[in-house]
Amino acid sequence: MSRIANAPVTLPSGVEAKIDGQRLTIKGAKGSLSHEIHRAVSVQQDAQVLRFKATSDGAAASTVALTGTTRALANNMVLGVSQGFEKKLSLVGVGYRAQVKGRVLNLLLGFSHPVDFAIPAGIDIETPSNTEIVVRGVDKQLVGQVSATIRSFRPPEPYKGKGVRYTDEHVVRKEAKKK
Repeated sequence: MSRIANAPVTLPSGVEAKIDGQRLTIKGAKGSLSHEIHRAVSVQQDAQVLRFKATSDGAAASTVALTGTTRALANNMVLGVSQGFEKKLSLVGVGYRAQVKGRVLNLLLGFSHPVDFAIPAGIDIETPSNTEIVVRGVDKQLVGQVSATIRSFRPPEPYKGKGVRYTDEHVVRKEAKKK
């Protein structure tokens, strides 16, 4: 069994936490995030350290797992408001281009029409070149979801490797059918 729940979350300088009942709010230089904590998990703050414990009424394995998950989510919140998260995507294919116009990401992905993606609140998208997309934000889950949504418009295909992929992703290529 993992012991991640026993590890404390240390708040770096410039980051402050507030516990209001079962709501944990983390504020930092890049923004603010809050999370509703399950009733089977208790949070204690000692100066710049957060500690998580399973409540006495539920010491089952699922409660311990939930405590570890809550601790990991709080740690991601602390990292997000202090450093932020980013995912990089690249477009592979002839004529594939990306461009940000205001709060809309315009993608040309080989379809007969351009794909317009409305950028959600809390996310910043940059295009350093026409074939690169950088998604940034403070919420790790939202950054990952937006990146996955953009990738889902044209996932990389296995024969030529064309499509939208993460920059560190390796696409396993298939050999073409032989006569």
